[in-house]
Amino acid sequence: MAATKATKESDPVRTIAHVDMDAFFASIEQRDDPSLKGKPVVVGGTGPRAVVAAASYESRVFGIRSAIPMRDARRRCSDLIIVRPRMNQYRDDSNAIFAIFREFTPLVEGLSLDEAFLDLTESRRLFGDAHTMGLAIKRRIRDRTGLVASVGIAPNKLVAKIASDLDKPDGLCVVALKDVRATLDPLPIRKLFGVGPATHTRLTKLGVQTFHDLRTTQPERLRPIFGQYVSRMQARASGIDDRPVEAVREDKSISSEETFDQDLFRKPDLLKKLDELADETAARLRRRRLQAGVVYLKIREADFTTHTRQKSFRPASDDTATIRSVAREIFASWWTEHPGESLRLLGVGVASLARSEQLTLFENGANTALDDTVDAIRDRWGSAALRRGRGVGTD
Repeated sequence: MAATKATKESDPVRTIAHVDMDAFFASIEQRDDPSLKGKPVVVGGTGPRAVVAAASYESRVFGIRSAIPMRDARRRCSDLIIVRPRMNQYRDDSNAIFAIFREFTPLVEGLSLDEAFLDLTESRRLFGDAHTMGLAIKRRIRDRTGLVASVGIAPNKLVAKIASDLDKPDGLCVVALKDVRATLDPLPIRKLFGVGPATHTRLTKLGVQTFHDLRTTQPERLRPIFGQYVSRMQARASGIDDRPVEAVREDKSISSEETFDQDLFRKPDLLKKLDELADETAARLRRRRLQAGVVYLKIREADFTTHTRQKSFRPASDDTATIRSVAREIFASWWTEHPGESLRLLGVGVASLARSEQLTLFENGANTALDDTVDAIRDRWGSAALRRGRGVGTD
């Protein structure tokens, strides 16, 4: 992709980067063990439900990708090398990479250990145009860690994330505002945020196969699929996205997640699990005497497609009812766009953490008393000793 020209200081267009480390875990293993270089390497476990956490590019020629079952990966490549994860090392490298991000901007929104959004709008005066900054970020990462990143830069988060995937590995794709539609229109609709496998199948039956198709289809034809969110999905297909980059530190978060023995697809069952996870996360928050200002969900579908969604709220809280309510709100929005999807994993996390402040009299009094009572019983008799009514039956 051609680089954009430098943006004038008076230009209101944002400069948002999405940085995605290439085969992060596998690349670290190949860096630290030279005998693995050039060989098909995957990182993951070996149990019956083990999945590929990361796949080297040498293994990808066999159709191996992250999140596929390990048994399938072995079947596709007889010479496959499986390496057990070293999470402490991955976190160390991630911390070093995020430190580099913050040399360019304080507005860094981490999505995982190896992926983040950066708002570089105010950085243009210091570091130059988007292409120059993208090259500098990639160079610093390579020089300090020996690892390779792909970078997408665009006027918003949605297009930046898509762009980072268009020139992998070791890519840099800059999409100027005037080129957004020309870049997106020919892309397959499965690349659009919010289109899961079930939705993709329904769109294909309508003849909607590209971003252009979705953008130009009559809304009435799409309403049975997207309901009240038709205009939102068509806006996404047009590359419209006004979400800000929210500076949430990955190393300042608390979460609970569960991988199910059998995939769940009934909404009541999923809500029950969601409530249990929210309850567990809120309890851990209180044990550390912290309050949160962000709730985020991790949602993994049966085909291992993984989504993360988050929502900020005020005032910050450690209250179970609040954490659960926000988590349900996030899930309801996701479920509306992905009705009936089978899920393999759910996770509820909190971020934007701060030390708990002394509550004033009557402020959240009932909820606080209930949480304190539940925590005390569980501390003495174990976490299974008491379950909240909302977690037993769901609407």
